[in-house]
Amino acid sequence: MLRVRPGAQAEQLHGVLLEDEREKLDIKPEGEAAPERGKMPASREGRNRVLIAGGGIGGLAAALGLARKGCSVLVLEKAAALGEIGAGIQLGPNAFHAFDYLGVGEAARAMAVYIDALRLMDALTAEEIMHIDLGEPFRARFKNPYAVVHRGDLHGVFVRACRAHDKIELKVDGEVVGYQQDGKQVTVRLASGETHTGAGLIGADGLWSNVRKQVVADGPPRVAGHTTYRSVIPTERMPQDLRWNAATLWAGPKCHLVHYPLSGWKVFNLVITCHNDAREPAAGVPVPEPEVMQGFAHVHEKARKIIQTGKDWKYWVLCDRDPIDRWVDGRVALLGDAAHPMLQYMAQGACMAMEDAVCLAHMVAAFPDDFERALEAYRARRVLRTTRVQLQSRAMGEHVYHPDGAHAQLRNAILRAKTQPDWYDTLEWLYGGNGLGEDNFGP
Repeated sequence: MLRVRPGAQAEQLHGVLLEDEREKLDIKPEGEAAPERGKMPASREGRNRVLIAGGGIGGLAAALGLARKGCSVLVLEKAAALGEIGAGIQLGPNAFHAFDYLGVGEAARAMAVYIDALRLMDALTAEEIMHIDLGEPFRARFKNPYAVVHRGDLHGVFVRACRAHDKIELKVDGEVVGYQQDGKQVTVRLASGETHTGAGLIGADGLWSNVRKQVVADGPPRVAGHTTYRSVIPTERMPQDLRWNAATLWAGPKCHLVHYPLSGWKVFNLVITCHNDAREPAAGVPVPEPEVMQGFAHVHEKARKIIQTGKDWKYWVLCDRDPIDRWVDGRVALLGDAAHPMLQYMAQGACMAMEDAVCLAHMVAAFPDDFERALEAYRARRVLRTTRVQLQSRAMGEHVYHPDGAHAQLRNAILRAKTQPDWYDTLEWLYGGNGLGEDNFGP
């Protein structure tokens, strides 16, 4: 039985990553200097500046990783201020592996709420289908915890770390609209007409990436036909008997609800999604409450009660792209959603971007005299793992989150048959490393 914790405070856990695991994953404890291998001599520093398009979590993680390997970095963010839109992010153990590698482990841990379980409920009957225990056996298996965090809080951790690093420059009002390269350097053009030159360019500019337009030229993202509504409510508004210390998913026919505590249990994050065949992309659009309820009239009263607590709803129409293996164009590479945008159903979008940043930094250090080779090594190491997450996220939406009738009954039977060790084995490929391994896409 999962315990109810109405008002519990965020645990200030420290990583349980063991020393031998840190060495295996190439992670240095916080406060330890970055390794000398791959660090550029001072005489070459002016020629090794890396340009990064995008100042979100992925772009800043890449900046921090590269700077810790000795590179000078210029981050170009199109917005007028650095910030993140949205509320909660789920962080699997692989995210904490990345935090440690990037030197922000302690700061990230201080922001997180450590939940007890991932819980799947039947949205029609209000019965539990299954749960994954995230307690000590889970942490021991994967060397780090599972947590949830406010997106803005996590972004702030990276902003502060980048501002504190003397090799990182952050520029806002700096939308990259195109680039040119000559085999030795890359010059980007901003929307303002300004130009900047560096040894390479990392396109971390998101789903609608301008850098991707030039690298891949594959048109607009795929509209999934799912609409997600988001709200954040004070904890006291959440029904007391549903204040679970868990990331809880209520799965129903063509719809689902997700809720979990944030910000030291001050608020609950509500994310509800319906498969309504929406055709046009949208992001952060205010929506009246009666419209929000339309896709959930058929779910159990307990689930509807949760939705009714929400206020100030905004909606997003979900988009992704088909996986590709062309991430690199000479001295230009894609990262995060610019490379592999994915649906939300594995809660791995931010985690994959941070893993990308770790791998990119690792490969630049491994090939300090050949930036193009470093980018190709990064691409080769990342593409199968992120492809699996992209495709499995789609499949989970269809087979776990939104099935009906016999399809849903089969889901319930399969998931209920798994033991906790079975679940840990199933998740090993995803949570057991930081994405640097050659066979990191799973069995």
